[in-house]
Amino acid sequence: MDLGLAGRVYVLSGASRGLGYATAECLVAEGANVVVSARSADAVTAAVERLGVPEQAIGVAADLGDPLAAERLVAAARERFGRVDGALISVGGPPRGTAATLEDTQWRAAFETVFLGTVRLARTVAEAIDGDGAIGLVLSTSVRSPIVGLGLSNGLRPGLAGVAKDMSDEYAPRGIRVFSLLPGRILTDRNRELFAATGDPERAKLEAEAAIPMGRLGEPAEFGRVAAFLLSSAASYLTGLSIPVDGGAVRAL
Repeated sequence: MDLGLAGRVYVLSGASRGLGYATAECLVAEGANVVVSARSADAVTAAVERLGVPEQAIGVAADLGDPLAAERLVAAARERFGRVDGALISVGGPPRGTAATLEDTQWRAAFETVFLGTVRLARTVAEAIDGDGAIGLVLSTSVRSPIVGLGLSNGLRPGLAGVAKDMSDEYAPRGIRVFSLLPGRILTDRNRELFAATGDPERAKLEAEAAIPMGRLGEPAEFGRVAAFLLSSAASYLTGLSIPVDGGAVRAL
């Protein structure tokens, strides 16, 4: 299948590793151009080097909690590639802790980056798209079912799924699609950290696998391929969806 990605330009946040980076790999393999972003300049530089296609990828260090970050990323895309066709917006997982025990400062910090930073980048990218395009929000299966010990994610991610649905209605007449991706247990550094935090990472991993009908954790590339398809013109009639990529772990229909 020709995904129609050749020459298209996407901004990817949180893309120096994990799910964002896996998506960048899939996009450039299909001929798309990408702006890879993360907070660490060194990590961004290393990610672009690993992609191995300097003509198709540039890196920009940015923290989505910075009100100017979204404009900087869009400007970088336009300056280097002349256009913007969409984005995959991923923000690192917020700190562990239950909703009842987290401090106000932690809620505010997470809201500024995870929630408002995501909304701001989605809005800025949508304003920059001239023609059809697509914006994907990388959220979590906590949108459908709360995850024990991740109160910030449980509180903020469902709201972002609502934002994506609201934006999908508003931008659809312009040909811009907006959707959410809900990754489950995929073998990223974030999940390794969560397993390690239990004190017995191997047992935690086995327990996680036991709760997945497919009996294993996902690979980042499996997520990346789904994201690349949804960003492409091959998915031109899909918008407003929240799509789990979780091996069947979420039991809700």
